[in-house]
Amino acid sequence: MSSLLKKEMQRVLFQPEKQRLVEFIEIEEPSAGRHFLCVSVGKNSVVQICIVQCQLTKRSLKSGSKKSQTKRSSIQDSYKRTEIWSLQDLTLVDGRDPDVDDPCFLLQFDKVRTVTAVSCSAKYAMTRALVALSDKHYQRSLNIRNFDYAYIKPSTFYSNKGDCAVLSQICFYACNLLCLSMCHVPLDG
Repeated sequence: MSSLLKKEMQRVLFQPEKQRLVEFIEIEEPSAGRHFLCVSVGKNSVVQICIVQCQLTKRSLKSGSKKSQTKRSSIQDSYKRTEIWSLQDLTLVDGRDPDVDDPCFLLQFDKVRTVTAVSCSAKYAMTRALVALSDKHYQRSLNIRNFDYAYIKPSTFYSNKGDCAVLSQICFYACNLLCLSMCHVPLDG
């Protein structure tokens, strides 16, 4: 589903602007419709962050011959950017509390923008993408705070493959703990 949605947003919203949609997550907003936090790369490697609102719209379609015109209704998604920022203007990404399973995080530009992702994994996926794009296009480390850094910056053993690498790392640690718990340790003093 998300790959189809990404292709559709790319075709309708980003391609006409000569941009490539790199990452998007669904977020919760008070207004009606679905909302997404999107990161795109445009001409001259300019990286933009934007909020996209998706609403269902009904259109009337005329079909048939001129004598017997019938009207059909078609439901289609309508995408609209409601807020746009440059990654260069992003001064801080604050995860609020790394020890709590909280999908909310803060993006600090000239003002602070609170974002509530639909899940913590989406929050971390977006933060990983922002960090990687800042390193690649602006050769600067993005200031991040209150995140579990093991899930943001991969260690030398793991590459940044997103949630699969995180899951692999957790499984690796769990296997090590299981092996250690099964070892017999003599208690002679």
